[in-house]
Amino acid sequence: MNYAYLLLCVDGSLYAGWTNDLRRRLHAHNEGHGAKYTRGRRPVRLVYAEAFAAKEEAQKRECQFKKMKRQERLSLIRAGQDNAVITALIEAVNAGELE
Repeated sequence: MNYAYLLLCVDGSLYAGWTNDLRRRLHAHNEGHGAKYTRGRRPVRLVYAEAFAAKEEAQKRECQFKKMKRQERLSLIRAGQDNAVITALIEAVNAGELE
């Protein structure tokens, strides 16, 4: 499975990315081995994710995230909080990061 995701950084900014392993990628971001952008903005927390069968679909969605205005991203995050599948995924990944 491939994922397009949004992270909330400690400074309140949002970061968009894609991965095939959310838990591993979140851990990399929080260890300073993720994107250069997140290194100085740790800790980061997963706030939104969408699953895709193909890598190219996740990359395309990541690109769409990056083109969104902040308010559009925040609306997407709020909508995701009403989706039980997305909420369960986010909680599971964030809980795994804290172990």
